[in-house]
Amino acid sequence: MDIKKHIPNFLTLLNLLSGCIAIVMVANLKFDMAFYFVALGIFFDFFDGYFARKFNVSGPLGVQLDSLADMVTSGVVPGFVMFCMLSFGEFSTNYFLPYLGFIITLGACYRLANFNIDTRQSDSFIGLPTPANCLFIMSLPLISNSFVATYINNQWVLLAITAVSAYVMNAEIPLFSLKIKDFSFQKYKLQIGFLIASITMVITLQFLAVPLIILTYVLLSVLNTVLAKK
Repeated sequence: MDIKKHIPNFLTLLNLLSGCIAIVMVANLKFDMAFYFVALGIFFDFFDGYFARKFNVSGPLGVQLDSLADMVTSGVVPGFVMFCMLSFGEFSTNYFLPYLGFIITLGACYRLANFNIDTRQSDSFIGLPTPANCLFIMSLPLISNSFVATYINNQWVLLAITAVSAYVMNAEIPLFSLKIKDFSFQKYKLQIGFLIASITMVITLQFLAVPLIILTYVLLSVLNTVLAKK
């Protein structure tokens, strides 16, 4: 039996397992552990595709498994986190409004289904990838900066973030690829500069760096697209 062909699918299932554990962590309001398990799932998600290409074992089963695993880790989990955040504060007495947090899950589902049939996204992305959006949402309850946290914990701000999140995942916004295939600085100066800036923000700002990195990624992509057209 050729073990190599099963490695990508095994990694995909580890992604799914990480998402399932993250759900349990969210249910127990352990948002920090949920973040780490989601990050672990995204790590597995990256390498399942890498090994599928490396071993030349890509196939329709892997594609379906990947989307199903991402639906849990990068779709259900962030929606559940937003549901929990909306359940506190001024919406705590409202039974229905917190469920609007699952709009993120619906947006992620549509994004994943559309990604599988969109041939334009083989080397770059159109719309924010679900893992990036997931990390953005997962970081919100972990931001300790009191000034920023005051705004983030506002229930109406959270509803706005929910709506924008679902939209940006499915918007026709070209985003530059983070794949660096060789060490040409001139060719990949945007990607290399972004990665250096991201590492610097993580070291200095910790969890606050996560949403800032995602916002920077989107804004740089939009600026890069505008400049490329001129």
